[in-house]
Amino acid sequence: MRALIRLLLWVSLRATTWFPAQQQSLSARHKPNIVFVLTDDQDTHLGSLDYMPHVQRHLLNSGTYYRSHYCTTSVCCPSRVTLWTGRLAHNTNVTDVNPPYGGYPKFISQGFNENYLPVWLREAGYNTYYVGKLFNVHTVDNYNSPFPNGFTSHEFLLDPYTYDYLNSTFQRNYEAPRSYEGEYVTDVLAQKAYTLLEEAAEAQKPFFLTVAPSAPHCNVFMNGTGLDEHPFFDFGAPIPAKRHQQLFDDANVPRTPSFNPEIPSGANWIKTLRRQNQTNVEYNDHFYRNRLRALQAVDEMVDGIFSRLEGLSLLDNTYVVYSSDNGYHIGQHRLQPGKSCGFEEDINVPLIIRGPSVRENVTTDIVTTHTDLAPTFFRLLGIPLRSDFDGEPIPVTREQIESPYLKRQEHVTVEYWGFAAGEGIYDFDLSAYNNTYKAIRIKGAGYNLYYSVWCNNEHELYDLDTDPHQMTNLFSENEKVSSSHHILGIGIPKVVPRLDSLLLVLKSCKGKVCVSPWKALHPNGAVNCLKDALNEVYDHFYEVEQSTRVVFDECVRGYLLDAEGPQFDFDRDGQGNNLIRDGLLWHEWV
Repeated sequence: MRALIRLLLWVSLRATTWFPAQQQSLSARHKPNIVFVLTDDQDTHLGSLDYMPHVQRHLLNSGTYYRSHYCTTSVCCPSRVTLWTGRLAHNTNVTDVNPPYGGYPKFISQGFNENYLPVWLREAGYNTYYVGKLFNVHTVDNYNSPFPNGFTSHEFLLDPYTYDYLNSTFQRNYEAPRSYEGEYVTDVLAQKAYTLLEEAAEAQKPFFLTVAPSAPHCNVFMNGTGLDEHPFFDFGAPIPAKRHQQLFDDANVPRTPSFNPEIPSGANWIKTLRRQNQTNVEYNDHFYRNRLRALQAVDEMVDGIFSRLEGLSLLDNTYVVYSSDNGYHIGQHRLQPGKSCGFEEDINVPLIIRGPSVRENVTTDIVTTHTDLAPTFFRLLGIPLRSDFDGEPIPVTREQIESPYLKRQEHVTVEYWGFAAGEGIYDFDLSAYNNTYKAIRIKGAGYNLYYSVWCNNEHELYDLDTDPHQMTNLFSENEKVSSSHHILGIGIPKVVPRLDSLLLVLKSCKGKVCVSPWKALHPNGAVNCLKDALNEVYDHFYEVEQSTRVVFDECVRGYLLDAEGPQFDFDRDGQGNNLIRDGLLWHEWV
């Protein structure tokens, strides 16, 4: 017995002396990696994922598909800055694709080159790699003034050739830009992605690799960039690789009720669009087919990435995340090919996650947004969350996914400023210079709504449970609320003030307020969702006390506070933001 006790003590002592060090070494060596594939303008509602067999096999069948994932600004540069900062566009003030309100120069002037995801990852001990499109107006002239910070190695696509499928220009690390005229851009990008993946493996450090192809964005010939005084942009259908040019000849844009409707739908400039003639429709079907064809090289690249991850013995310790910067419409509500609207086609985007402990072959409807991706990357990699994130980590395990339905955010903040462009050859009647709006997309048990206020102060409200294609605006043209429709048994006249108060919070929120906006309205925690807020005990609060409504003072192209109208604060008496309300100071809670 004494001999056995001595043996157990010896084992215990040895475990306390060398096992923790060994465990630390193993954990450092086995920190997970992330490969993030970010396509450009890929839809959810036009069925593009149905045409990508490798994405289906490697990701949808072996990961979790987040069917209710949303971008918050449906155009590329503001959306990408949100992805890399975890902040809504009204908190980055990068709200356009070109200067003065957007593009790479705006990103730099806002100070984010020292304060965004790759910089934070490097500080946390990760190597960072990037190939493809970073931002608009990141050009052959300004790529080095300054260089994008935070990357171990990179291969950036540069304007004015970012969307030229057969005439791309890439810029590697500190080298001069190199042209790939005549070569298919996604194939060039794929080879560069494989090289960066091999570099990452050879470094034997945990890594984060972003692969950002320009497909299925339309083909664009640029005679100049957003830095030029009068640039010329020629938009056309995406160009597929030669090996894919004959695919999907029978595919057409899905003929949903919103496709080129007989009766105009929507609000503001959208309801003035003329109906597309047969020639226009046929061209848009061609445009749609070329989007599907252009995605085939992306699909092959995804297969190549997985083959290499497996060959490098990295697959079991790597999260692969697949998404897009924004969605896309073609013909819905009579719109020409493009994005920039708040309809589901534009804001609901693909998100698939595969990796250690992630549920396989699962689809979930929990609400997630692009503001959640940076916090999610942090959580997956074991990095403490930042207080300035406007989102929260996305659940990935079975336990995480099944538990948050009653606790997780149910809303999406949607915001846009400025011009909306048609991207086909039939955009002659599109003059959407005042495409500025604030909106919320909110989904919960018994409700599924989209509410928006445009800069001309028109309103939209859709119940997507009864109207999934957003054809019936529950605000009539003379701004009177529908009296016959009900949400959770409550009439629309009582629902709208709740939605408007929530939007007033979200249009100016920061940090945790963006995640828990009901707490800003009810600091005592009694209201956590729209269902709670619809309790009749709050009628007076929302209909009388919350008298300030979301309105714009004017339509402008960027985020200018003088034009934004009222901002939310806690003061009922109009005396300032720091008065006590319900026992809580605004600045203390934030």
